[in-house]
Amino acid sequence: MAISDAGRVYGWQALEMQGKPGWTLIRSLKRYLKTAGPNTEIVFDNHHIHIGQAITEMMAALHSELLHKSTLGKIGKKDKLQVMLGVPANANTNQRFLTEDAARNAGFEVLGLMNEPSAAALEFANVNTSDRKMKAGSGLLVYDLGGGTFDVSILALGDMEHDVIASDGLPDLGGDDFDEILAFLALEHGARPKPDEESLTSAEWYLLFEECREKKEALSPNSRKLSIDLGRVRKDWEEISIGVDAFYTKCRPLIESSRSVVETVLAANPEYPIDTLYLTGGGSELPPVARVLKETFGRRVRRSAYMRSATAIGLAIGAEGKEAKPLRDQFTRNFGVWREADAGNNVIFDVIFPRGIKLPAKGEVPLRSARSYHPAHNIGHFRYLECSKLGPENQPEGEISNWEEIRVAFDPELRGSNDLRQQPVRRFGNGQNLWVEEEYICDASGEVKVKIQEKLTAQADEYRLSRVAGR
Repeated sequence: MAISDAGRVYGWQALEMQGKPGWTLIRSLKRYLKTAGPNTEIVFDNHHIHIGQAITEMMAALHSELLHKSTLGKIGKKDKLQVMLGVPANANTNQRFLTEDAARNAGFEVLGLMNEPSAAALEFANVNTSDRKMKAGSGLLVYDLGGGTFDVSILALGDMEHDVIASDGLPDLGGDDFDEILAFLALEHGARPKPDEESLTSAEWYLLFEECREKKEALSPNSRKLSIDLGRVRKDWEEISIGVDAFYTKCRPLIESSRSVVETVLAANPEYPIDTLYLTGGGSELPPVARVLKETFGRRVRRSAYMRSATAIGLAIGAEGKEAKPLRDQFTRNFGVWREADAGNNVIFDVIFPRGIKLPAKGEVPLRSARSYHPAHNIGHFRYLECSKLGPENQPEGEISNWEEIRVAFDPELRGSNDLRQQPVRRFGNGQNLWVEEEYICDASGEVKVKIQEKLTAQADEYRLSRVAGR
């Protein structure tokens, strides 16, 4: 994306703005989804933009390119472009919601969402169907290091279907971080005139990162030096040379952090030993990545023949529905709601969908979880969250992400109130005359919807749940 006072452009058009006065190019818009909510704004050089709007505009630009600059332009005007979307394995519901909503608003017909490592596993299974070593019962670990995020998933390859056993990852690790390491090394080694890097504009930083990305991606296992043209950033700066060993040494702690995640996931699932550790993603092309992993996993490490497109290929296979064996994904976090207990003297966490529960395959009946009760309060205050771990008595631990809060009027006199947040929550005696049912539905994409209904009056409220930004 490129932004200026004149507006915003995307894709190839954005790249054409590189280096032009007044324009700022933004890398890895995907990373901003990690903490984004439906109303999140991002700021670049004093330009404010709603994250959902930015993603929708980006999708719309892609939609236009496909219609007007590809062979898809021959389709009829009434035909819709169908798309299968890939998301990080640990993407929260907000990320899934924002991605799918943007695609729909841009004119695509969304067939579904799939975790990126799961899509890469479909590509692997499709390519290796005749491999005798990959028989039913084989364990596959997909190591997906992309430009902005890192995901890992363990899959069990079965006779009838492939199951995702566990997933984890690092939302802030990717090839972009290697670019930044190289950029700071270049600035450190360059005999440039002052002022130094502190005076670089956003546009100059982008040019520096792009120069480093291009040189990084040209590396091979036999490379010994990198030449970084700082003159691309400023005309009076010179080209400098850096030994690859110095660069790889700086990168190693990040690679080690990914290996640590892999070892943790494997240790937590000892009953699923892996036969193959499958490398995908552009970030995995950096030579020391495979080298570090082979120190632990030896000959089990295999690089995809389509490092940057394995996920896209898997998505296409899934969209077509022609995979030899369907793939079943799972919840990667515990999802639930805080509830009052002990007559208001305590609060407990009610797990609605536990981590590890299998998601339905495409076309199957969605997951359903329900709760029924006589309401004790005039207003139901639902505070949802997801967590990576559960401690004693199933209380949330580890990484915790708060979702939105919902208020529902149980007292008939409050129905129709414009803002229940302005109404006091109190216990009321009429609660025993009412019967409330919460029904939670989760489809193959991992999206959660809730219907809260008072059965006697048939009063119902429905919500598509999402994570709250910045919490």
